[in-house]
Amino acid sequence: MQQQLKSLLSTKHVGAVLWNEPLSKYTTWKIGGPADALIIPETKEQLSELLQALHEARIPWTQLGRGSNMLVSDKGIRGAVIKLGEGFDEVSFDGEIVTAGGGLSFVKLSVLAGKESLTGLEFAGGIPGSVGGAVYMNAGAHGSDVSRIFKSADIVLETGELVTYAAKDMEFSYRHSILHQRKGIVARAEFQLCRGDRKEISAAMASYKDRRRRTQPLQSATAGSVFRNPPGDHAARLIEAAGLKGHRIGGAEISRQHANFIENTGQATAEDVLALMKMVQDTISENNGVTLVPEVYVMGER
Repeated sequence: MQQQLKSLLSTKHVGAVLWNEPLSKYTTWKIGGPADALIIPETKEQLSELLQALHEARIPWTQLGRGSNMLVSDKGIRGAVIKLGEGFDEVSFDGEIVTAGGGLSFVKLSVLAGKESLTGLEFAGGIPGSVGGAVYMNAGAHGSDVSRIFKSADIVLETGELVTYAAKDMEFSYRHSILHQRKGIVARAEFQLCRGDRKEISAAMASYKDRRRRTQPLQSATAGSVFRNPPGDHAARLIEAAGLKGHRIGGAEISRQHANFIENTGQATAEDVLALMKMVQDTISENNGVTLVPEVYVMGER
């Protein structure tokens, strides 16, 4: 497949292409084998040309955002891996509307909005992914989520077609959007915020940051919350109640600080993490009759 990709991309203007690139360099877990090709488009036109070419050649592709919320297999990912370049990091403000590129850090966007005295994005201060990833999974925290502020998004579908979806088109629900069914990449998103008091916004974000510092292993290599919260409960509570904090398989360890985080203690493999996740799921199912659903996405060749 790599040879097919080399032949296909030799005549295309799709941005930088890195061959056999270790994906552990790009994931917050610092885990992941090589990509056949890591492609970094810089414009919507390059992204559209790339997706159209991959679609017509029937070559599979995977998007790599800012590397959080995902577990890449030790064998890596076959086909193309797409990471939006710096051309997708733009941000602009027009009154109470903020427009951001799909590759921009969601945390950075929240900080910039606060400096503009705009409220509504405070919850994003601790979500380490990209704007596009946040839209894709309807990311949320502190009682809010993307759906509450989303206005529209420019999306490049897997055929290369550029479409604009309004909020009503996105089918948002808990950690879900239409992009789970209709494959595409968010190139740009608009959010409707409200004018607020800059000091109050800053105080709220500082409070959230302090809470994260006290409750989450921010200095360790993690991917964020591993499991979704089951209805009416919290995954971390169930895992802690089962006595699983500190449990370790290989180089992967259930955080002693927050039970719904798994830390890479230095040499963890994807298989270590998967084995630990399965052990947690089996234990909680047996103890509580609850099926914990992963919030992280497992990608690549097994």
